[in-house]
Amino acid sequence: MRAICYFADTLPRRSGLGVMPGVIFMSDEYEEYQRECEVIRAENEKLIDEFFQWLSNKKLSEATCNKHCDNVDFYVNEFLLYDDATRAADGAGGIGMFLGYWFIRKAAWCTENAIKQNAVSLKKFYQLMLEKGEIDQESFDYLKERVKEDMAEWLATLRRYDDPSIRDPAKIWGL
Repeated sequence: MRAICYFADTLPRRSGLGVMPGVIFMSDEYEEYQRECEVIRAENEKLIDEFFQWLSNKKLSEATCNKHCDNVDFYVNEFLLYDDATRAADGAGGIGMFLGYWFIRKAAWCTENAIKQNAVSLKKFYQLMLEKGEIDQESFDYLKERVKEDMAEWLATLRRYDDPSIRDPAKIWGL
C-alpha cells in the first residue's frame, strides 16, 4: 500500500476518510477507485474519439467538434469520476447536478453560455450513446427533459453564485 496525499476538494466521498486538507491517507479502497477510474478513462477516450467522428460525419467544423468533445471530456472524466467511478453510459441522469451545481462551483470558465454549450454537447453525446444502444430511450428523454425544464434555474443559480452581494449559500442554491 502506498501513501496518498490529497486535499479536501479531491477526496472522494466513497473513501470513507474524513476531510482533512493536506493530511496523508492510506487506503486500499482509494487505490481500487483509482484503478477503476483509469479503466473508465481509457473507455472514455475511445468514446470521445467515436463522438468526434460522429460529429464530423454530421458536417460540423473541426473547431465545433473539438469544443463538444472538450465539454464531454470534462463531464465524463472529471464530474462522473469525481465521487465515484461512474461510466459514461450510467451518467446521463447526472446532468442536473452537473450543470446546476458542480459545473458552477468547479469550472472557473463557467458562464451562462458555457452552461448552454455543455447542455448541447451532452445531448449530442447521449444521442450517440442512444444510437449505439449504450443507454435506453428513457434515459435520453430524461436528460433532454432536465435540460428543457431546468435550464432557466441553472442560469439563475449561476447569476446568484456570481453576485458578490449574495453570500448565503442557501440563497445561491435555492435552499
